[in-house]
Amino acid sequence: MENNNLSDDKMEQLDLFKTDNSEQALTTNQGLKISNNQDTLKSGERGPSLLEDFILREKITHFDHERIPERIVHARGSGAHGVFTLNKSLAKYTKAKFLSEEGKETPVFVRFSTVAGSAGSTDLARDVRGFAIKFYTDEGNYDLVGNNIPVFFIQDAIKFPDLIHAVKPEPDNQIPQAASAHDTFWDFISLMPESMHMIMWIMSDRAIPRSYRMMEGFGVHTFKFINDEGKMHFVKFHFKPKLGVHSVAWDEATKISGKDPDFHRRDLWEAIENGIFPEWDFGVQIVPEEDEDRFDFDLLDPTKLIPEEEVPVEIVGTLTLNRNPDNFFAETEQIAFHPGNLVPGIDFSNDPLLQGRLFSYTDTQLSRLGSPNFHEIPINKSVKTVHNNQRDGQMRQQIAKGKVSYEPNSIGGGCPFQSMMKDGGFASHQERVEGPKIRARSQSFVDHYSQAKLFYNSQSDPEKRHLQNAIIFELSKVTIPAIRERVVAQLNFINKDLAANVAKKVGVEVTKLSQPNGSIPADADPKSLQSSEKEPSTQKSDALSMQNTIKDSIESRVIGFIMEDGVKAAEVDALKSKLEASGAIVQIIAASLSPVTADDGSKYTPKHSLTSTASVCFDALYIAGGKKSAEILLNIENKPGTIHFVNEAYKHCKAIYFGNETDEIYKASNVGSKSHDDPAIVRAEGENSDESFIKAVANHRIWELELERNNPA
Repeated sequence: MENNNLSDDKMEQLDLFKTDNSEQALTTNQGLKISNNQDTLKSGERGPSLLEDFILREKITHFDHERIPERIVHARGSGAHGVFTLNKSLAKYTKAKFLSEEGKETPVFVRFSTVAGSAGSTDLARDVRGFAIKFYTDEGNYDLVGNNIPVFFIQDAIKFPDLIHAVKPEPDNQIPQAASAHDTFWDFISLMPESMHMIMWIMSDRAIPRSYRMMEGFGVHTFKFINDEGKMHFVKFHFKPKLGVHSVAWDEATKISGKDPDFHRRDLWEAIENGIFPEWDFGVQIVPEEDEDRFDFDLLDPTKLIPEEEVPVEIVGTLTLNRNPDNFFAETEQIAFHPGNLVPGIDFSNDPLLQGRLFSYTDTQLSRLGSPNFHEIPINKSVKTVHNNQRDGQMRQQIAKGKVSYEPNSIGGGCPFQSMMKDGGFASHQERVEGPKIRARSQSFVDHYSQAKLFYNSQSDPEKRHLQNAIIFELSKVTIPAIRERVVAQLNFINKDLAANVAKKVGVEVTKLSQPNGSIPADADPKSLQSSEKEPSTQKSDALSMQNTIKDSIESRVIGFIMEDGVKAAEVDALKSKLEASGAIVQIIAASLSPVTADDGSKYTPKHSLTSTASVCFDALYIAGGKKSAEILLNIENKPGTIHFVNEAYKHCKAIYFGNETDEIYKASNVGSKSHDDPAIVRAEGENSDESFIKAVANHRIWELELERNNPA
């Protein structure tokens, strides 16, 4: 595909390091042509290998050192190149050029990831998703290292190692992988009231997105904008997907993990390869410096969000991903993010979690990439030429001329020299800071429950039910009753019905937290309990429920066409054309991978068989019309797979379209046993059947039908 998303400078940098091996002779790393890459140099055909075989040594040595330490968190990731386009200038608030010049395009690389699992874990774990963006700006690289959830578990970075140790596999047996449903995680959570807002998010469907392309991105922390006059505003960053925010059901997630653990990675790759470029609206919530204290929460608290009803998100730009990496390791694996990579006009707040991240990221890149020169790896390299007096170190790429490696100097004419602020030199925002040296937490951080209540109150009934069931599932894996009891006690501060329902299912009583021998550490501030009955100032926020997301497009939805010999070609082709014209992807499913012969003699090549895939891998199903096709799908050999496909899709509230002459399949399934109309089911009756199906697919799911069917997804 044509590369039109990177600046000329960045393209030249990347092209400089690319290799095309087509029609090239095999060489060593020194460029020596190799005449035999099949046999080791030996003393006789059956004799011992010789130590002088430098080709073998080079090849084996490189192989032995190919792997680098994986990220401690966010190890499992996928990435893509793209472009950020500014549609509305923010020069009033920031002097950052890529946010000030309307219409300006900035090349980016975005990496999505899960947090807890190893690099080999499933994409579909219940987890936070990383949403990290490297902007290759004209003023240097800017990294926005965020998540798909706007808040976090903890308020202070000193607790981050504890959080990760708790959620990682337990150290005695290294179980479980990429899962929070175990003793140590919930033990930690039960003792950390500040985590309860994040628990509402992570137990919701937001933690199991349909794809990376259908999840939000957030900067999480409060940052600062600085304009040319030195005026400061607080800012929160948002990325809202053009396709809306959609999820899979938990039951689907567990099954997709078995059928296709690379589900999200494959989805992102194939979408870009097919020209269906993922897009997000970029927006900001801006708060004047003088309004810092007007909220009933602290802007520096990373466990809090600003409700959009209080400060609307202003959409000012578009993020588009339009090129896959050429090499996963060189780009996606070696990209090194750091929230401390800033440009003039953007600065940190005093958020204590953010402050700790500023130390941690450099440290971890040194560990993973083995050298302070990781910034010279092509994917990390700035489009702006680097000029400084840093020298040497492992794997140094830049060849600096001259004898000067210090500053100030006269031998080099004082170069490289410092820049004035007016010439683009970075300067931190000036603020008055004073106070005693103290290990303490601000009393403005004490409220741990009101925004957890806000999130829960904002969910639709199906979302609340999914959240409740997720907590029940997780706590059912906890073997220590006292931990389950403490978690339920925390939930009681959020919603009493939620706590009671969970308690009943996990075999504990709803008890009150005690001090100091209950769920709060003995040295905890008593006010952390006093805030438990506080109600959120915003009682409900529409932006927090996926029920209110975009549901007017079927672009990139994957529709499975189930068919066999004798299928009605005219109906299949007509529907396929309509779906693809609306941006959907049609994939043929048959009893085997042998070509299917239609009623007019034409042939369809299946992409899947009934046994090689499952309904959980599709957004909707079409049971293609044709009496003979239906009969084959219902014969002794194929019927179990066909009916399971339909019933499972129905259980997960997906749109299912039964074509002409497929009544027997309809009747044999759970769908046909219902006596009332179902908005997720379309039958070939009348001229508008195709349009009705397209409308049903655009809704993503009809979650409200779960209770009506008495069959939770």
